[in-house]
Amino acid sequence: MTTIPGRGDIWLVDLGMVAKIRPCLIVSIPADDEEDRVLTTVVPHTTSTGNSRFEVPTKIRFLKTGAFDIQNIVSIPTVKLVRQLGKCPDDQMNFVGEKMR
Repeated sequence: MTTIPGRGDIWLVDLGMVAKIRPCLIVSIPADDEEDRVLTTVVPHTTSTGNSRFEVPTKIRFLKTGAFDIQNIVSIPTVKLVRQLGKCPDDQMNFVGEKMR
């Protein structure tokens, strides 16, 4: 059975050779089964922070110290999702949403 990625989930994602496989926060809503193009919009997590206003610091137990890089939001084919790591706590998800707006 395939897990459908949901808003607030954190997945390992294959972002390509340069960006590597890294944790990403799902910010899109699940696609309908009938849609032709199944894309998922994610915010990558980085441990190489630069204290930018586009970085949202994270304190999630299963992630290394770092931040979600909201300047690097990307929509990728859902098949690039490797495996689910867990859920983003609601307060962190709300903070990411505020920064994205």
